Amino acid sequence: MPGLPALAIEGAKGVGKSATAQRRSSSILRLDDDITREIVRADPSRLGSDTRPLLLDEWQRLPEVWDRVRRLVDDGAGPASFLLTGSAVPAGAAIHSGAGRIVGLRMRPLSLAERHPGLASVSLGALLSGNAGPLGGETSLTLTDYVREILRSGLPGIHPLAGRQLRTTLDGYLDNVIRREFSEQGLAVRRPDTLRAWLTAYAAATSTTSSYATILTAATARDGDPPAKTTTIAYRDILSQLWLLDPVEAWQPAGSELGRLAKAPKHQLADPALAARLLGLTEVDFVPGGRGARMLGHLFDHLVTMSVQAYAVIPEARVHYFRAPSGDHEVDIVVERGDQVVAIEVKLTRAADDHDVRHLLWLRERLGDRFADGIVVTTGTHAYRRSDGIGVVPAALLGP
Repeated sequence: MPGLPALAIEGAKGVGKSATAQRRSSSILRLDDDITREIVRADPSRLGSDTRPLLLDEWQRLPEVWDRVRRLVDDGAGPASFLLTGSAVPAGAAIHSGAGRIVGLRMRPLSLAERHPGLASVSLGALLSGNAGPLGGETSLTLTDYVREILRSGLPGIHPLAGRQLRTTLDGYLDNVIRREFSEQGLAVRRPDTLRAWLTAYAAATSTTSSYATILTAATARDGDPPAKTTTIAYRDILSQLWLLDPVEAWQPAGSELGRLAKAPKHQLADPALAARLLGLTEVDFVPGGRGARMLGHLFDHLVTMSVQAYAVIPEARVHYFRAPSGDHEVDIVVERGDQVVAIEVKLTRAADDHDVRHLLWLRERLGDRFADGIVVTTGTHAYRRSDGIGVVPAALLGP
């Protein structure tokens, strides 16, 4: 976005915001450094004099720089002047929204296309245009590979790890959130085990629309003294400020051609690896009959949805899910741009049969020309189109 004077790259800690922004900056002010922070606090005019693009890394450690950047933009700062990166929304900071001056862009963990560059042969953008035509491509990735991608995380510093190193690093990431980052956001957690239990229950609800009351009940099933509802609301607020919750909103299209629709969000954390680690799941737990077998479909849905969220940024599309309250019709992912829709089912299978595409065909019939395309994302090896026009695409072959 070279024409913008100020861009805020937002997202959970460890997604690569600073490393990405550094490659696009001419100068950097690291505001998590005490000395740099005091220098900028004493002389905020530095923001207007340093070489641009200027990166303000961890800007939330000195929230007043946000307003300073906003004023510089109002005063005529040129294109590509400022990049701001941060892992948290400042708690209680009295800052201007920045609307119209500072544009926010959420950065998510690495998508499948980024983890396996060069593999993607099916473009989400082409699907949205309705001109994707025949589908092709081949991958050697199997279900075992997708299980490993779920567990390895899309956080760039964690993804290369394996075994005990991987598990210990993910545990440390979660412990840091619970024991340190909550307090930095202004909430003292008196009972860390209770917060972890709630997070674990939320992880168990991955890719479902379970009510928060159900999640709370699951979190306190073994605890006779559950936290107050106000406490769990505070948990959700802080986790949102830390960009660690990434719920998928229900699709609410204009008009009533689809009838009454569900409105509850589909629960997802920032990364399916965090959910798997909270639940204590390892690769051996996902074998048929294993204790993680039931969760695998939900976590695969999470991995694919997270990737589609990244791909959708390029064509400026929005990502939702669709479900009728009765459960008669549902689609895992709905990508919408203008009045065009791409519907995506996510199936933990190598191929797609008539049963797998029934909701896509139903939606196509009702949307008519608004239905740009429909695909089933699988764990198979080849991308192709069925005779009914629905595409079948292995997860690794879908890209932006």
